[in-house]
Parts: sequence; structure tokens; C-alpha cells
Amino acid sequence: MDNFAFGKINFIMIGLSMVLVIIGFVMMTGASSTETHFDPEIFSSSRISVAPMICLVGFLSIIAGIMYRPRKNKGQE
Repeated sequence: MDNFAFGKINFIMIGLSMVLVIIGFVMMTGASSTETHFDPEIFSSSRISVAPMICLVGFLSIIAGIMYRPRKNKGQE
């Protein structure tokens, strides 16, 4: 069972980070403007600035989850 490249904490970090990225993408979606109706909601601050920042944090957290390496105790070497 110790042959995995990632530990339990890595998988949890990556999973939570993926959920964060999905939340960011869902925040970016919404009703769009058509030829006959203009929806000013497409320029809201949550769609233009907040959601991409959440996605960025999620992607950086995925990298941190991949790079994370737990410390080994001195007695377990």
C-alpha cells in the first residue's frame, strides 16, 4: 500500500482544490446576452474578477497538493 506516489493528504488537497476550480467556473457561467436582449450581468464583478481569482487559487492549490510531501519521523526512516 506504500507504493503510491501520493499520500492521503495529497489526494484530499487535490480533491478540494478541484472543487474550488469547479466553483470558480460555475461562478463565471450565467445568462448570456442575445441579439434582442442585452444582459448587463455579464459584466458583474463576480464574473470578471472574483471567479477567475478563485480558479487561480484552485489551480495553485492543485500544484501545492501535488508538490506536498509529508515529513517523515526520525524513527520511521
